[in-house]
This record gives sequence, structure tokens and C-alpha cells, in this order.
Amino acid sequence: MPIPNNHTKPIRTTAKEGAYKQLLHWIIDGTLYPGEKLNDTELANALGVSRTPVRESLQLLESQGFVKMYPGKATQVTEVEKESIKELLPPLAALQALSAELAIEHITSKDISLLTTTNHAFRDALYEKDYHSALNIDEQFHQVIVDIANNGYINNIVEKLQAHVRRLFFHNSIILSVNSIDVHERIIRAMEKKNKEEASSLMKQNWLGILQDFQLPEKIS
Repeated sequence: MPIPNNHTKPIRTTAKEGAYKQLLHWIIDGTLYPGEKLNDTELANALGVSRTPVRESLQLLESQGFVKMYPGKATQVTEVEKESIKELLPPLAALQALSAELAIEHITSKDISLLTTTNHAFRDALYEKDYHSALNIDEQFHQVIVDIANNGYINNIVEKLQAHVRRLFFHNSIILSVNSIDVHERIIRAMEKKNKEEASSLMKQNWLGILQDFQLPEKIS
């Protein structure tokens, strides 16, 4: 089982959290590939922790759909199901739209400036065809809005759904579109005007638009 050595090992006081985050990262980016069998002893050695936090992390990852545990047999990374995007995006779009509505109640000029700067960075990454950076910046853009909304329940669910979005991206199932640049800008303007209905509609459009590009072979022209 190929595991890289050049990574930061989790701090023992937060062994479970550190192990979970690292394993999730490896599953998302394909270091631990779909269908791969996982050995908790090897993982514990690689992470510099005991087997207990690794097992606890794997149980959590199973509950989130990233691994499948077969008691007494094996633990495997789940396969990437491209069609799952059709189930993943609608609830994520709804939560992001709600976040935009809630955030409008608290948004400041400083927040508007941050969103604008972030969208400019997203635009630059897309035109430079740096899709990995563009994905991260896109996440940052939406996370700013979720943070302003300040609803822990929404934040927790969005974080879990977003992890599946990242995995689909790494396995070439999600396409980043230059259209998102303009939609982001319109979202910012709607939030600046305190227009909840428009901000919510645009946010849904932003996420569900990914489905329209679902079958396209190219990420960007």
C-alpha cells in the first residue's frame, strides 16, 4: 500500500482528528485509490499514532461514505461513483443558498471586499488553468459566506458534502466553468443589496450549473 512519507504527522493530543483529516485527504486526492484495501497497522505507522485513532477514523469515514468496513475481513476505500453528483449537488446547493440568505443579515463591507478579492483570485486561477487552486479558492469563496451565516449545523453538513465534491473533482467528475466567475460576482452584488431572494437563486444556479456541464469532456476552453 503506497503511503507517502513527506507529510505532517498528526499531534498525538489530537490523534483521531489528525488521522481522520490525513486519511480523508489521501482518499480525496487518490493517494488511497478507490477499492484499495486498508491496513490499520500500516496506516498507524505512517501517521505516527496507535491503531485506535486510525480505527476510529475509519469508522467515521465509513459513516461518511469514503470507506467500507467488512468486519473480520477487510476495509476498503469506496469506489468513485460519478453519477453520485446528481444526488450530492442539490442538497449542497440548497444549504449554500440558505447560507447566503442568513449571511445577508450580518454581512459587512469588509466581507464584500473579501468575497470580491477571492472571486478575482478564482478567475485568475481558472484562466491560468490551475484547476486545483481554482477549486480551493472556490471553496474559500463559499466558506466565507457559510462562516458569515454563522450556523454550525449548516457548516458541519456543508463540510462533509464538500469533501465528496473535492473527491469527484480529483477523479475528473466535476468541471469548473468560467461562468462561475460571473455568477459569483452577481451573488456578491445581490448580497451587497441585501436581496435574499436573488442571492439564494443565484447560489442555487451556481451549484446546479455544474450538472449542466456534467458530460462535457473539457474543464474549460
